[in-house]
Amino acid sequence: MDRTFEVKSRTGVSTDAEVREIGLLAGDQRASCDDRAYFQAAAERLAMLPDASESDVPVLLLEQHYGQQGALTALSSEVERTFDAKLTDGRAFILKTSSRPQTLESFQFQSAAMAGLRGADGVMAPEVIDTLSGGLMFEHEGGCGYLQTRMDGIPLHMVPRTPEILRKVGAALARLNLAMKDTDPQAARRPVLWNIACWPWLVELERYLSKGRTASLVRSAMAEYIRDISPYIADLDWQVTHNDPSPFNMIDTGKGIGFIDFGDGGWNPRIQDLAIAAGHFVIDPRTPLGGAEHVIAGYASLAPLSELEASLLLGLMRARQSALLLINNWRSHLFPAAAPYIMKNVKRAEQGLAVLALLDASSGEAAIRAAAGLAPS
Repeated sequence: MDRTFEVKSRTGVSTDAEVREIGLLAGDQRASCDDRAYFQAAAERLAMLPDASESDVPVLLLEQHYGQQGALTALSSEVERTFDAKLTDGRAFILKTSSRPQTLESFQFQSAAMAGLRGADGVMAPEVIDTLSGGLMFEHEGGCGYLQTRMDGIPLHMVPRTPEILRKVGAALARLNLAMKDTDPQAARRPVLWNIACWPWLVELERYLSKGRTASLVRSAMAEYIRDISPYIADLDWQVTHNDPSPFNMIDTGKGIGFIDFGDGGWNPRIQDLAIAAGHFVIDPRTPLGGAEHVIAGYASLAPLSELEASLLLGLMRARQSALLLINNWRSHLFPAAAPYIMKNVKRAEQGLAVLALLDASSGEAAIRAAAGLAPS
């Protein structure tokens, strides 16, 4: 059967996704029909750009639902519309809006997740501003949105990646995970293409990768995930997580590391957040984990890794780097004008995957265990 994943419409509210049955899973293990439907629904939500609206509509929404006036500046975003809102009294906020019905669940999750972090010890995240009616978000003529505080500081992708800052990243992420452990925001199980349930199906996007070493490494990493890791995923500790702690979504506030953009968050293995964050900081080929060992050490100092987590973490890091390459190359093909924004993390993932590819299973687990302060196995 032809290996295709065609998107018939690039700008409409919905798309027509055709996915073949894949036979790459080890033995008789196969992704369920429910997983396939989840994957298709999640892919449709990313097969679109932010909707357009009249320039004065967000200003009116700000006034109608929050009683505030100010100037709005559009910011880059994947699906929702995001604005830097500078009020007439000098305060600065972030306003997120969308007229697409698919965004409602995402906004419900984002606003509830951030509200659940209010008062969490040592956790820095934006604060959701209540609407005039007392809600976390608003719905307006088929659209929706919410207002949050703006986090001041320097995005991590602009900060020198010293061992000290990387340990702080890991520790801050552990505090975030611990704070979110007992939360259950609305829509936490909505379709999200970045969710681990979609990974076995992402091989459908292979043809959007340029042929060469990176494509080969991606193919190997995803096969490793399907064969060696996915059978044990259900045995990990699951909870609500951020699911996108990239250098663009972490802020050095001067008082600690803060987290923004909870749009990909949901119900995931807890260790997944560490796999994502650590994978983004694999930059130095002179060390086995390329610098990610400092992130892992910082995380494990507050949230020790289990034996199972330590054994799976390297494979999860490689698979998540591969998922990033597959999804973002696909989306940049759909939306070439938005490619610079979509591809902002791709080079880092390519470099990190190349570094981690030098490790076999035993040496990789040994490096993870050493970073996490665990005794050799």
